[in-house]
Amino acid sequence: MESYLAALDEYFCARYSDYVKLSALEGYEMPEVLYVAKDGNIVRRDPSVMRLTGQAKREELLARLKKNAGDVNFTFGYAFIPFSDKFKNPLRKGTFSKLLPAALHACGETAESAGEKLEIEPRFWKKIVKGSLYPEKNLILALALVCAMPIKIATELLASRGFFFDPENVRDVVVEYLLQNGVTNPAMRDRCLAEYNLTSLPIRRNPAEEKEEAHEDL
Repeated sequence: MESYLAALDEYFCARYSDYVKLSALEGYEMPEVLYVAKDGNIVRRDPSVMRLTGQAKREELLARLKKNAGDVNFTFGYAFIPFSDKFKNPLRKGTFSKLLPAALHACGETAESAGEKLEIEPRFWKKIVKGSLYPEKNLILALALVCAMPIKIATELLASRGFFFDPENVRDVVVEYLLQNGVTNPAMRDRCLAEYNLTSLPIRRNPAEEKEEAHEDL
């Protein structure tokens, strides 16, 4: 396995925290979450002990999780602005549309160049840029990936919409890894997404890359 995929798996095992799904995996061994401290009191261990990184058979468990994983994330790229927000937004400094220009500039991108890398109709993207539509989380994550955003900038854009990197979400953990570790090569990025069956991110594929991928599948 390529080193970056192995590093992703290691990160995922240490970060992913949907304990309901983890504990349902065949072969998962529930760790002792309670223990007796030196003072005789019953103490609860940090929930992180339940993550895959602490499992003796974590490679097998991760393989089962990947096999059964399906991308169920919200796929729409935008949402309509509530009527009440239309009066509040002109006074707000931290809205997505107001943070976007500086975020794109820091990545060497413009609204036009970034939009060309996203699988979204130009008319809707223009409305998002102007602030007349709200971007959904899936679109912000895709934007961060195609623009190779620093994790801090991506986090700020997510927060402007009330979103965050959720450790219980497979997609969020994988995207967080890619941004934190600067995995900007499109082929490597797409390989990481495919490894975890993440198909809903609205990223426009390069036709040359699609032809090369189809050729490899023959």
